[in-house]
Order: sequence, then structure tokens, then C-alpha cells
Amino acid sequence: QVQLVESGGGMAQAGGSLRLSCAASGSIFRFNVMGWYRQAPGKQRELVAHIVSGGSTNYADSVKGRFTISRNNAKNTVYLQMNSLKPEDTAVYYCNIKNYELGAMTGDYWGQGTQVTVSS
Repeated sequence: QVQLVESGGGMAQAGGSLRLSCAASGSIFRFNVMGWYRQAPGKQRELVAHIVSGGSTNYADSVKGRFTISRNNAKNTVYLQMNSLKPEDTAVYYCNIKNYELGAMTGDYWGQGTQVTVSS
């Protein structure tokens, strides 16, 4: 099993910045993908960004150029630096990790979520 603990959520004004952190513990495989998802009221959960254990990243078009995902493998921690925040970034943000072995996903774990609120 894997446990994920998020921190860093809160409120910011438009144009401001926040930094989210997610610390993972438990059975973390050699090949894994850590990511951030978000869900606004009345909307489906969507991928914000993810990062592979080797360092490759991917971002949603809506956050490219504003958000940066990174990870510290020694600390089993993933970060999301959010700059130039917009009111439409308001959502609950969830940390996620997917374990892989021989090319197949063997585990999928979620944090409890942290609220991000951006005022205009």
C-alpha cells in the first residue's frame, strides 16, 4: 500500500503563486508516475500534470507555462509550483501515484485532496 499526504493548499489572489507538496510512503515501485489532478464543483476530475520516475513531464494545455511539476525521489515527494494563478484554477487538487511493473499498472493511489481558491 501507498499513503499520500498533501500540503500547501490555500487561497491566493489572481496572479499569485502557491506551491503544493505531496509526500508518499509505502511500497513505491522503481517505475512510477506521480501526478496532480483537480476537480472543480460540478465538473469532472482532470489531469493537471504528471511526472515519470525518470523525470519526463506532461501538462494540461490550460496550465502550460504557468505550472511546474517536480519530484524529489530521495524524499518520495512531488511538488506543483503554481504561478500566475487564475480564478479558473480554483478546485480541489489531488495527488496521485501509479506503480508499474513490466509495463503494466499494478497500483493506483490517491491523496485526500487539498483546496485551492483563487480570487479575482
